[in-house]
Amino acid sequence: MTCEGCVGAVKRVLGRMEGVESFDVDLQEQKVTVKGNVKPDAVLQTVSKTGKKTSFWEQGEAAPAAAAAASAAPTTA
Repeated sequence: MTCEGCVGAVKRVLGRMEGVESFDVDLQEQKVTVKGNVKPDAVLQTVSKTGKKTSFWEQGEAAPAAAAAASAAPTTA
């Protein structure tokens, strides 16, 4: 993610995704955190449809460039 347009694209796809309760997009950290009753792999695939590079990060880990993360209730991936 390099701009607010990228952030908007990610927000649009996550806002339409069933089971997503909330999400936070951090442009500076290049990180997306998703909470809800969703499968982490499904979140990764959905965000990938925006053309952005995606990967998982561990909680507490510094975010790699263009990372996306999913937190599926009740576990975190």
